[in-house]
Amino acid sequence: MKNIDRRRRTVCMGMLGGLAGLTMGNAARARPTIDDAAHVFRLDGGAVTYAFGVNPDGRLQTMYWGSALSPDDPLPAPAPVAENSSNETSITVTPFEYPGFGAGLTVEPALKVTFPDGVRDLDLRYVGHQLDGDRILVRLKDVSRAVHVTLAYAMEAATGILTRSALVENRTNGWIQVDQMAAASINLPYADDYRLSYLTGRWAGEFALQTRPVGPGATVIESRKGVTSHQANPWIALSRAMTEEESGPVWFGALGWSGAWRIGVDVDALGGVRMTAGYNPFDFAYRLKPGERLSSPVFHAGYSGEGFGGASRLFHRYQRTRILPGAPALRPRPVLYNSWEATEFAVDEAGQMALAEKAAGLGIERFVVDDGWFGARNSSKAGLGDWVVNTRKFPNGLTPLIKRVNDLGMEFGLWVEPEMVNPDSDLYRAHPDWVIHFPGRTRSEARDQLVLNLARKDVYDHLLMVLDRLLGANNIAFLKWDHNRAWSEPGWPQVPPAEQQRLYVTYVDNLYKLLGELRRRHPKVEIESCASGGGRVDLGIMALTDEVWVSDNTDPYDRLLIQDGFSQAYAPAIMMAWVTDSPNWVNKRATSLEYRFLSSMQGALGIGANLNHWSANDFTQAKRLIAEYKRIRVTVQQGNLYRLISPQGGSARSATLSVAQDGNQAVLFAFLHSGGMRNPAPHIQLRGLDPRKTYALRTIAGGVAPRTPKQASGAYWMGQGIQPNLVGDFQAAAIVLEAA
Repeated sequence: MKNIDRRRRTVCMGMLGGLAGLTMGNAARARPTIDDAAHVFRLDGGAVTYAFGVNPDGRLQTMYWGSALSPDDPLPAPAPVAENSSNETSITVTPFEYPGFGAGLTVEPALKVTFPDGVRDLDLRYVGHQLDGDRILVRLKDVSRAVHVTLAYAMEAATGILTRSALVENRTNGWIQVDQMAAASINLPYADDYRLSYLTGRWAGEFALQTRPVGPGATVIESRKGVTSHQANPWIALSRAMTEEESGPVWFGALGWSGAWRIGVDVDALGGVRMTAGYNPFDFAYRLKPGERLSSPVFHAGYSGEGFGGASRLFHRYQRTRILPGAPALRPRPVLYNSWEATEFAVDEAGQMALAEKAAGLGIERFVVDDGWFGARNSSKAGLGDWVVNTRKFPNGLTPLIKRVNDLGMEFGLWVEPEMVNPDSDLYRAHPDWVIHFPGRTRSEARDQLVLNLARKDVYDHLLMVLDRLLGANNIAFLKWDHNRAWSEPGWPQVPPAEQQRLYVTYVDNLYKLLGELRRRHPKVEIESCASGGGRVDLGIMALTDEVWVSDNTDPYDRLLIQDGFSQAYAPAIMMAWVTDSPNWVNKRATSLEYRFLSSMQGALGIGANLNHWSANDFTQAKRLIAEYKRIRVTVQQGNLYRLISPQGGSARSATLSVAQDGNQAVLFAFLHSGGMRNPAPHIQLRGLDPRKTYALRTIAGGVAPRTPKQASGAYWMGQGIQPNLVGDFQAAAIVLEAA
């Protein structure tokens, strides 16, 4: 480069791309500083600094990740950590950026390969770097064989979120097999009091927050299901012992991948802590022919010095402005009605029109017909895969129903499950080879269905054709895209045995490609990611879908726990939450309609109850609460979330506060599970308000203690707080503060 100081070169950089369909917002890009002579790289964004460099051995090594440093602060030169003994050699205790399995490495590698001659040794050394648009690319190569790895780094200026991914390329004359591949291996500052937080669960019990001390050994969080999973979610956070909800350091990260994944946190022999995230190596083998490449998913990592609340708000902002479709100018989620719980499979034109008329009277904006509208679909046992309208139920197709829904002032939506097929279907009878299977082995069914092999081009082409035709022939504004089972017998017998395990990557790549192409052809159609509830929620699918279905469990009290866990990682802007009937089908718990509404109004509001069973009072109350929700939904969905009282640990109370981006509105939701012994309600001290502004108080539901002022400064509400007047069991209040 001419006319540029090669010793220190500063350039504009943005967020790493790498993920098909990843939305790029218009936020300013971070400015990394590159010291060419010392081969040191530093990225600064938000309140964060990340630095790494090339040590004297030619290996890429972490130098710093944490709160922002001054531009002139010195960083120690990267140098290998001295060996502790012949059993703790330097290679095992040095904090590498992307270690290959080789040269004596015994800790978790980022990349492991096998060569045709049986060699499984990979020693990656630095060979160069370059700038590529908004990315910085660092090139590594094995010491003797033509295996090249390119690491991509970027940092978002506003939040300091770091994005990392890797690309491996085979330039040898024979094949190589990738046995394990991460997006990143990231090291934390040395400390002995780390705690790991992560999300686990099961169907109807997703997003349970777990926390444990980090000690010697490894903790592995993973999915082997071919889909993101209910049992674990690809998000983690590492904190220190002093960290609380609104104070202390938190390092966090999430993998943008909707297939089988693994995140590992391990501690080396000298106490170094690292997290490694990428493809799940279980049953994984990706054979690369000469000249072929394999890209990793993207890992998104952040740091906050303001506790778990600060970490969540940073990550929520990043998702709203950089990840979600339409970012940074998101459309508020419409209030929808879904007819599943009213009719299940017994849908027909007259019944859906009657429900639509009732829904419209409530102020509903989107009417969604769920399962049962297509093929021979009268139960879960038949018809899945035959995406043609059932003319017995809809003699004139969907057009009359859609027209009626539109005439009532609502958008029309439809449930689909494109990746699945019933054995009792026309599609399966015509193409039994289209499902994931091993020849000669049992094809295990779940929910009476099998998984189509979307890795196949003919399956991809078929799904694109039928969905494109469905959307092109009907005025459909929304698809609820479901996925109701995990993989089994993960075979792809139409390709050579050495290539069959490409299934784990190619399937998901084609899923992203399919969603992206449908969005390109039908840009006004919005999509919800659903997988028996929250089984496919991750930053990969979120880049291509407008909202996510968090759980099939709609019990309003259970949802307080589920939504609290969800909010640790993901933004309320996409969190669908339905009001359904009472007693709830999950656990037969009875709650008031108002309590159910307030629980759901903390996210994107939907109604899933059977309106045919509602009383006149129910309609009156629901209409009022929906109107109130529309006045606050931008604040709830896109504001800054403060978890004031957590429901975790069996707490009898919980409370959240959403504050608008401009600080002019705040919405407090407070819940009491059960009261006793005449215990007085506590004052809830608010956060995030402008202390100089005057806020007027208005109640949506519930009440406040006597002598609560009608208006006061933000400083008052944050210092004195608000005392909701909640007495009894399953009580709730919603209170709005508006800047005067």
